[in-house]
Amino acid sequence: MGIDQTTERAPRLGLRRDGLDPAPEVTALREADGTCPVTTLVGHAATLVAGFADARTVHGDPAFGFEGLPLPPGELDADEMVRRRAGMLLALDPPHHTRLRRMLTGRFTVRAMKELEPRIVTIVDDALDAMEKAGSPADLVADFALPVPSLVICELLGVPYADRDGFQERAALTLRSDLPFARRAQVITESRAYMATLVERARRDPGDDLIGMLVREHGDRPAADGGIDDDELAGLANLLLVAGHETTSNVIALGTLELLRDPVQMAATRAALDDDAALGRVVEELLRHVSPVSAGFPRVAAHDVVVGTHEFPAGSLVTASLCAANRDPALGEGLDHLDVRRTPIPHVAFGYGIHHCLGAPLARVELRIAFRALLRRFPDLALVDGPLEYRHENLIHGVEALPVRWATPS
Repeated sequence: MGIDQTTERAPRLGLRRDGLDPAPEVTALREADGTCPVTTLVGHAATLVAGFADARTVHGDPAFGFEGLPLPPGELDADEMVRRRAGMLLALDPPHHTRLRRMLTGRFTVRAMKELEPRIVTIVDDALDAMEKAGSPADLVADFALPVPSLVICELLGVPYADRDGFQERAALTLRSDLPFARRAQVITESRAYMATLVERARRDPGDDLIGMLVREHGDRPAADGGIDDDELAGLANLLLVAGHETTSNVIALGTLELLRDPVQMAATRAALDDDAALGRVVEELLRHVSPVSAGFPRVAAHDVVVGTHEFPAGSLVTASLCAANRDPALGEGLDHLDVRRTPIPHVAFGYGIHHCLGAPLARVELRIAFRALLRRFPDLALVDGPLEYRHENLIHGVEALPVRWATPS
């Protein structure tokens, strides 16, 4: 028997942060090896776990999946929900998840990302040129952290960068946990409709981009025969567009913020700029420490299942705090503090299991290139004094703006 889906629960505790840290309540939950009743974005009852091992189990054990997710409130029926979830890799189980992910894997290998590096370097340098030309101070989010991954994913997918104001606004809205469900549903409909127009264009004239590749190689047969339909194409492309710019942009911004606050860590990072391996370790530590995705998508227990010391009956909705899991003392000492010199430790910043972020190799390349170029261009980069506005209880954590300044010419 599952958890009562109408039970009044705590607010969205898994998304709550204290600056870059997990909320104190979530840290206490992890330290006590406890669980906490929470609510999902659409008001359903779920249970939060916060330890590293528990988070990996919830994300990696096939006992947890998305079959049987309760319907959101409103007018949506089961058939409409299936259509809205079409192509949404983050909320699909095998075999549909396996079929769609297999189509994309070759485009996101380390080798494929290596081929993209020269273009990413150009995009990064162009953004820094524009920021430097405009002069100090600047908003690192609007002038660098957001446009760089946005342009990269647009070119990869085949999305016109000129449309960025629209898709960035829609993405920001859908990531807000306080957005009323009716408004969220409307924005999702608008996002999928926009992507459907690009799919239709690709059907007529498929390009060399990812949408064009999917149309050419898989769009000529139905899903039952291993192909992909238009609803899946639109959903998959929309997911890649949102995830491909939001997560990376916030790691750039929050990672820079943390480095600028800590001269020792900044000096160690600058010392690593000429060494790909050392800079790669910096990136892994920033990913672990920043943990832009605070909590994973809720999963449904397909049957009675044990997670660590906790028992969940079939039908339970369970979610995991990824940011708290990444600081679990079971992984090492001092993990509440950034240390870019530490040997990389396992983390779940990209999730875990079959839903581990497909774009992780791309994000790592973008982050390495972005931090190297930014810190070389502005050796005296500093924060502008003043309060910062965090994106509170957001699906992807970040700051609304990051004012920075510099004095010396590059």
